[in-house]
Amino acid sequence: MKATDETELSLLAGEYPSIATVTSAIKELEDELNLPKGTEHFVSDLHGEYESFCHVIKNGSGSISQAIDETFTQQLSAAEKHQLTALICYPEEVLSHKGDGVNPEALCSVPSLVRLVIICRLFTKLNARSTVKELMPANFARALATLLFEFKTESELSAPCLNILDNLAASGSVKEFIVATAELIQKLSISKLHVIGDIYDRGPGAHQIMDMLMKYHSVDVQWGNHDILWMGAAAGSEACIATAIRIALRYTDLDTLQSGYGINLLPLAALAVELYGDDPCEQFQPKVPAEQNLPNHDRRLLAQMQKAIAIIQLKLEGQIVQRRPQYQMSDRLLLDKIDLAAGTVNIDGVSYPLIDQHLPTISADAPYTLSEDEQSVIAQLKLAFTASKSLQQHVRFLYSHGAMYHVSNGHLLYHGCVAMNDDGSFKSFKVAGEEYAGKAFVDRVDTLARQGYFSPAGSEEKAYGEDAMWYLWCGEQSPLFGKQKMATFERYFVADKKVHSEGRNAYYDLRNNQESAKKILLEFGVNPSNGRIVNGHVPVKVKKGESPIKADGKLLVIDGGFAKAYRGTTGIAGYTLISNAETLSLVAHKPFESVDAYIQLGSEIDFDVECIETMSRALKVEDCDESLLINKNIIALNRLLNAYQSGELKQQ
Repeated sequence: MKATDETELSLLAGEYPSIATVTSAIKELEDELNLPKGTEHFVSDLHGEYESFCHVIKNGSGSISQAIDETFTQQLSAAEKHQLTALICYPEEVLSHKGDGVNPEALCSVPSLVRLVIICRLFTKLNARSTVKELMPANFARALATLLFEFKTESELSAPCLNILDNLAASGSVKEFIVATAELIQKLSISKLHVIGDIYDRGPGAHQIMDMLMKYHSVDVQWGNHDILWMGAAAGSEACIATAIRIALRYTDLDTLQSGYGINLLPLAALAVELYGDDPCEQFQPKVPAEQNLPNHDRRLLAQMQKAIAIIQLKLEGQIVQRRPQYQMSDRLLLDKIDLAAGTVNIDGVSYPLIDQHLPTISADAPYTLSEDEQSVIAQLKLAFTASKSLQQHVRFLYSHGAMYHVSNGHLLYHGCVAMNDDGSFKSFKVAGEEYAGKAFVDRVDTLARQGYFSPAGSEEKAYGEDAMWYLWCGEQSPLFGKQKMATFERYFVADKKVHSEGRNAYYDLRNNQESAKKILLEFGVNPSNGRIVNGHVPVKVKKGESPIKADGKLLVIDGGFAKAYRGTTGIAGYTLISNAETLSLVAHKPFESVDAYIQLGSEIDFDVECIETMSRALKVEDCDESLLINKNIIALNRLLNAYQSGELKQQ
């Protein structure tokens, strides 16, 4: 036996010290392979809508209410079934609810506890026993182990189980038990959560979503362009910092900046008032949601601040374009095309009048140079971003649990696109003198994004990586952007809408073609005959009849408008793609009003389900990616068992 083999077996023997423990572990793993495939949930483009996202996760994208409906079809009324669903989704809120239609005392009775346990058993059967035990709350682990693993029939509880519930009902801990069991059901309803980009911007709760994801039991993230913007800002990219702040001001989304990450905007406000105190800043008026009451003086200040940071952003972006000619973004150098005296700008050889001609910090001699005051403000903002403990924690989580793309059980997940030419070939990009295209380019920029955050401060590698993150936000060939340009300057300063057009990469037309989708799958090592692409980034215009199912089912776009800003386009309030043992389904969600409204909603359904595929046979864990590790562990345990049986190792 090799020394390395001996070491590995010795380590394994420390955990499994006897033949009995080894055989038990092998049996448990073999049983796990025969379990139904775990339920995967795919969501995208959350854009800070914490409450809506939280609701979707708590109700398992509707799977919990469906399980209750199927289990208690005859026994419970529609109102009672909804009350049980609400109890599982919002146990603390329901048990303390004072309104009509909710009876907290009845929900704490033994019959109600029995129903709760029966639903928990349903989801327990879909998970490995080790997983269930790991997710159990410590204070009720013993009771739950008996209730979930020892039963008379599927719908009947044994005498020991009923005794446990009787004791709980008579004790002062019944509410605590209900909360613990409800939260366990929530966790068991989703085996894996895939977030396909754009957690940040637009809505007010991106930081809350990140807090939630950091505590989630199984999650991965495929970065979106808005995520990479904040990752770049956290790394210290001044252009990314300015852009993130500008977007927050434009959409009156200051909660994440100020409450979530403690970013002090007072220096920017002071500069804005000094420079634009008498400027109406009409082109910079914030987009205020209908439900938000914003006084005129606040609107005016936000507009002034937005203009101040927009000018800083345009200057900083120009500096990147000048020092990185390989980005081929010279068409974005527009500040030096401004004729301040004439009040015009030259774009592609055509002179356009400027809507806003009050540009006190732009010098004709050095248009991309920050003024002394602008430099001071961006330096203070950079310090605030890089010193924000919560922001840095969130971004490190995005790096440890995220990437540009991910492959899971035959699904290729990415947020934006794979840059393509009109003829369907992969668009190439030269990096450090070497051509990259397709998967190779996506892998390369993934590395650069990590380099920009983790390389030593002050190093050329870090500076290069920071600029790469800005490019990923808005560069033509960025897999996260997918447009020909980001027309920030034109939309602020030029009335002619023909220069506002940003164009799209050929991918967005080619993705409707099955052959193109298969080509991408093959490029990323996914079997094109049964694999699928799951995509986000571009909202699906559902209300105009657009289908999220593209390329004859080979590509699914699941940006359904979680963000309120996009619901006018989509007509719904977000999608969840659900892959389980028997079906692949797309769930379209209706707008979420509030927890209180949901509790009192009654039997109204707040989601629609479309089955995309029914499996020819129910899938098991042995059919999934995780079986590779399980089988590897079984092989190792069998080697340990042989060593015990042959006498090579002594049992403890």
